[in-house]
Amino acid sequence: MSSFEKPYSQACEENKHPILEVIAPLFRTARRLLEIGSGTGQHAVFFAAHLPHLIWQTSDRSENLPGIHRWLADAELANLPPPLELDVLGPWPVPACDAVFSANTAHIMSESAVAAMFAGIGKILADGGHFALYGPFNRDGRFTSESNAQFDAMLRAHNPAMGLRDVAQLARLGRAQGLELCADHAMPVNNRLLVWRAETSASQPHDPVGAPLTQA
Repeated sequence: MSSFEKPYSQACEENKHPILEVIAPLFRTARRLLEIGSGTGQHAVFFAAHLPHLIWQTSDRSENLPGIHRWLADAELANLPPPLELDVLGPWPVPACDAVFSANTAHIMSESAVAAMFAGIGKILADGGHFALYGPFNRDGRFTSESNAQFDAMLRAHNPAMGLRDVAQLARLGRAQGLELCADHAMPVNNRLLVWRAETSASQPHDPVGAPLTQA
C-alpha cells in the first residue's frame, strides 16, 4: 500500500447500510462512542457522517492506525477525533463513553482477548449505555449455516485461537461485567448484531429498540 492509498474492505461497503439501520435508533441519544477494532476506518467515516450528534472515537492496534488516519483525514468530519491505539489485552487509554461498537472482531480475537474486551467495556461504558457487536456467531454450540462452519475452519487453520464465538458464551462474559444482552438482530449473509446494555444491577434483559432477544 502506498503512502497515499487508503485500505479498503468490500465487506464494510456491503454491510454498512444494514448496520446503520440498527445503530441509528440505538445510539440516538448517545454522545460519545468508542469503536473497537476500527480496521480500515470505513465504518467510522460512514457512521459518523450519518450520526453527526455522536463523537465517534476510532481505535485499533498500532499497525492499523495509518490507514484509519487516511480515511479520517479525507472525511474531515468534526465528530471524528484521531484514532487511539488500543489492544484489548493491554491498557485502555480511552475516555468514558455511553456507547461502544465493534464489527467483525470477536472471531479474530482469542477467547482471552474477547473476555478482556468485555472487561474493558464494563469499566468505561456508562450505566444505560449500549454495546453493539456485529459479526457471525454460533448458537447453542452449533453453526447457523454451512458458510459459517467453513469460515470458522478457515480461521482456525490460520490461527487456532480464532473462531466463531457462541452467543451464550458472549452473554455470560457480558453479564459478568454488568452488561445484559438485550437485543439480537438478524443481518444479511448469516451475520447478527448483538446489543448489550450496561446495568448497575443486572436484572431482566431490556429491549431498547424493539428487537426480540430471541432470533429475529
